[in-house]
Amino acid sequence: MTTPTRAGLLRVVGASLIGTTVEWYDFFLYTSAAALVFNKLFFPNADPLTGTLLALLTYAVGFLARPIGGLVFGHFGDRIGRKRLLVVSLVMMGGSTFLMGVLPTYGAVGVLAPILLTLLRLVQGFALGGEWGGAVLLVSEHGDDRRRGFWASWPQTGVPAGNLLATAVLAILAAVQSDATFNSWGWRIPFLLSGVLVAIGLWVRLAVAESPVFLAAKAAAGEEEATPIVDVFRGHLRGLVVTFGARLAENVSYYVITAFILVYVTTGLGLPKATGLTAVLVASAVHFVTIPLWGLLSDKVGRKPVYLFGVVGMAAWAFGFFWLLDLRTTGAVIGAATIGLVVHGAMYGPQAAFFAEQFPTRVRYTGLSVGGQLSSIAAGAIAPIIAVALFQAYHSTVPVSVYVAAMCVLSVLALLGARETRGESLHESETAAARPSVTA
Repeated sequence: MTTPTRAGLLRVVGASLIGTTVEWYDFFLYTSAAALVFNKLFFPNADPLTGTLLALLTYAVGFLARPIGGLVFGHFGDRIGRKRLLVVSLVMMGGSTFLMGVLPTYGAVGVLAPILLTLLRLVQGFALGGEWGGAVLLVSEHGDDRRRGFWASWPQTGVPAGNLLATAVLAILAAVQSDATFNSWGWRIPFLLSGVLVAIGLWVRLAVAESPVFLAAKAAAGEEEATPIVDVFRGHLRGLVVTFGARLAENVSYYVITAFILVYVTTGLGLPKATGLTAVLVASAVHFVTIPLWGLLSDKVGRKPVYLFGVVGMAAWAFGFFWLLDLRTTGAVIGAATIGLVVHGAMYGPQAAFFAEQFPTRVRYTGLSVGGQLSSIAAGAIAPIIAVALFQAYHSTVPVSVYVAAMCVLSVLALLGARETRGESLHESETAAARPSVTA
């Protein structure tokens, strides 16, 4: 097996990064809009917090479709290749987001408006369920074993890059438009911009080669029919449990830091929404820079130590986060979000390589996607909803902090049962691929 040139690897990294950036731009644009404007436009008859909860429920619906997307994309990605499925996911995600920009609101068509919004959100979630696993695998399976943590962390930076882009567009619009103008039509602009971003992403993504590790495994398997999802649950349950459990703390903490902060800053602290948007903007920029550094560190000292540091650090920061926010200054709000995302990066940086290394090639896309996306329902989907509900019920952020810390405990337990995988080869033989991870 030939090792890709540095130029070839950089093309693959660039294609994965721009695709994930577009996908997460679409995703976080919805998240921010749900917290800031959808409660008024699609659920106008509810009080502010209840309207926010209803808007976040449509946000959560997208997570329900993610494991289904992960299963479908994973199945075909393990059978026909990573690249083709990544093109499909990009088109589906971008198309649904563009259509959100032309949706009629509740005032125009009544209850049909939130129904259409929910349907498009389902398409978003389905597409994203297949995007993450394919993007990180395309890089993991092109790169070398020694620096896989570093190279595979770059598609992960598509998350802060997409969030940065979405938040920046919303912040600019909030600065140049009045609330009335933004709520009337200005909110549509960032959704319509998705069409341009998708065109750029497709142009780059179509130019890259298929994963060499996948092609080798496919050639070795010949015409043998595969049922990846059955193989994952039958022979690689440990990898599935590790992937599911380790993501709990990472997912919950991320959405509390980036989504609930917008609700708490505006509704709980009475600060302008621009303060929360600016904090997420600055924090996402720092997050983008630090994720590859954590991935690089995992190549030096191991995946588990870096990941565990992030989980334990987040359990502690869950309380410091709100202490800083409650100072009610712009600097404190920015600091709270930034420190939170730096700690989060210790989990997210090594995650792509760590999870990819838990599964053999013939089931890797399925195992990575299904385990990760099932966790997204248990964690990311309900995190903002639980946070808002806890704050509404107790008028305190302490229960929210306890909730985040509890998820961190579960992730620690999952990680303690994981094996260290730094430096392992993904170019396994059929004998190695058939070895159940439960006995590894």
